[in-house]
This record gives sequence, structure tokens and C-alpha cells, in this order.
Amino acid sequence: MSSRHPPAFIRHVLASFRLRSRTASEAAEQLGLSRSRFHWLFTDYLRACARKQAGLWIPGTSGGDHTTAWPEPVIALLIKRLACSPPGPYSFAASEALRLCAFKLDRAQVRRWAIPNGYAHSRVPKRPHAPVRRWQRSQIGELWQLDASPHRWFPGCALDFPLLNMLDDGSRVFVGSKLYERELLLSYLDFLPAAFLSYGRPLPIYVDYHALFFSQNPDALTQLGAALKFYDISLLYAPTPQAKGKIEREHPYWQGRLPPYFASEHRTESETANPHIDALRLHHNAREFHRELRMIPQQAWELARKEKRSVLRPAPRCPWWPYVGSVRTTIKVGSDGRVPIGGQRLRVEHPPGAKVVLCLHPSGHNSVLAAPPDKKTKPVLLFTNRQK
Repeated sequence: MSSRHPPAFIRHVLASFRLRSRTASEAAEQLGLSRSRFHWLFTDYLRACARKQAGLWIPGTSGGDHTTAWPEPVIALLIKRLACSPPGPYSFAASEALRLCAFKLDRAQVRRWAIPNGYAHSRVPKRPHAPVRRWQRSQIGELWQLDASPHRWFPGCALDFPLLNMLDDGSRVFVGSKLYERELLLSYLDFLPAAFLSYGRPLPIYVDYHALFFSQNPDALTQLGAALKFYDISLLYAPTPQAKGKIEREHPYWQGRLPPYFASEHRTESETANPHIDALRLHHNAREFHRELRMIPQQAWELARKEKRSVLRPAPRCPWWPYVGSVRTTIKVGSDGRVPIGGQRLRVEHPPGAKVVLCLHPSGHNSVLAAPPDKKTKPVLLFTNRQK
């Protein structure tokens, strides 16, 4: 810039702006500068004026672009995430550079790189208005928010698959994120215990009025509600979707990131996709800055632990654990001493006509119990086809 105009001319323009005979826009245009660069230059000129050296002041040079060149693996990764269909958000591309290449970028840097290189988004997608933000809980485990997000996650697939997602209200740590073929009771019985084993048991879980959570009989619990109550976890019902604002706002987060990720990584089914979702979830918890919290979610979690702001309980060491987390049906032992399991009738050591409990586990195997779960007794296992 200083080689384009002689110092005397630059001093003249700055002096005229100081005397208000020129506007900032006019002065910046005359010097061929942006408004921000002009004000930076004018501030430096005022320092010289304060020292009584305005006539000797000479503008410095910007020195050119001293930024470090991005490594080739980072460039290749950005192309991979932005060139797929649908393209990944700039924030996701920056997050992937940190996760896979340990190279820190922000969204604006990726966008500035994408525009001249031909990988810019054709249009900015319109986002729905975010629900009103509600105050957050101060203790981890004081409230976990749970919701399902049906979406077309895989390229070329017209089917919607539900993504079950759950986060801690206070720290914003994702305690679980997993794709399922259908939103069934077995899906939740697989999803929830895994979160409890990894993070502990919360007090309540914030849900909607889905039939799996809420019974039309106010004095009765659904089977999922009863299973959670067995381990002292309650369900808290949100009156509207907007009331679950924190978890609702995460649906666009995953819907913007997972489809381009699966497209660029050639993932087409949930079984092979879920390990990748888990890696992205853990990276989000440990490395991504949360603007509302003004810190990384894992930092908020650890800070709460350090300050003893935690009401989490450990997952119980209970013999009923695998059976409480199953779909249970009461059946009768036939006169031949057998019970129907799948397409077979299998013998159990129990009197004919007696009632037993058939358990269908998330893994697909079956068990038969002599009685339903009861904390005062231990389970009596009559049959299981679980593969050891």
C-alpha cells in the first residue's frame, strides 16, 4: 500500500479526514483501502500526532501473507468433505481437519478457501428458527434430554432412519448418538443402558409424549418407563418440542454433517455408520467450542465434577440388569412343559400351566425367567439361547 501512494499524499488524506473535510469512505476509497484497514492506518497516524511527529510519520507495509501453507492432507480432506453431495458445512470441514489432521481451522477460513477454489456452497440453506433458549441445569446428571431425529441420512436412500440422540442439559455433552432401523422399544433398550454404563445414571430424562414414554393411563408406566424406574430414573415430559430446545437444536447439527460425511466415506447402512457417529460424537464433546457455554462441553463436564456439581449415580451392579433392559412378555408353560420361542417350542424346568417371563434382548437372543424383576429376589433363569 505504501508503494502505491507516496507518504506525503497518505499523510495529506489522513490529515483531511482528521479535520473532517473527508468522510472515512471517501478517504479509504482514495487510498484504495478497506474501511477496516483505513481505520487501522488512521489509528497509527494519530499515535504519531500525539508524539508531535505527524510530519515524519510513514505508513508501514502489511508485509504480505505470512500464513503457513495448509498441508496437503488437510486440502485433500476439505475437498472430500465439500465436494460430495450434499456438501458438508464449512464448520464441519473445519472440525474434521482438527479431528483427523490435528490442524486447527475455523469456519471462516474454510469458506475463504472454498470460494476461490470452486468448493463454495451454491446457496446458504435456510435454517428453521431455533426454539427459545431455556435456562440450563447447574449439575451434570440433573437432566438429560432425549429425542429421535428421523432423516434420510444415506446418499441415494429414500428411507428415513431415526437417530437417537441424548445430551446432558448442563454441560451439553452428548452421552449417546446412534442410528437405528426403526424407533422401537428395543432401540431405546439398547441405547439407554449403553449411555448409563459410559456416563452413569441421571435423575430424570426429558422426553416428549411418544407412546413409548407416556401411557394414556396416568397411573401406569410404559414398559420403558418401568424399566427406568427400576433403577431410580424418572421421565420428565416436555409440553412442546420447543421446550426441548437444546436437543432440538442438535438435529440440524447432525443433519448437516452426517449425510455429506456418509457420502464422502461411502457409508450406506447403520451398522457400518454407527462407529463413525460415535467418533464424531466424542470429538464434539472433547474438542468443539460451545458458544453458549463459552467452553468445550467436556471442559464444562469436568468443571462440574471438580466443583462437585454432579448428581450422577454409577450404573448398578445388579443381576437383573440384562433382563430389565429387555422386552418382557408373560407366557404360560404348556401342558408338555414347553414354551413358544420364535418358531419353536422349547422345554423349561417349570410346572405346566405356570406363568413365566419371556425376554427379548436388544442383541436378538431370548431368555426365560421364572418371575419378573424384583429387587428383593435374584433372577431364576430357566432358558437362554444367548451365544457365549
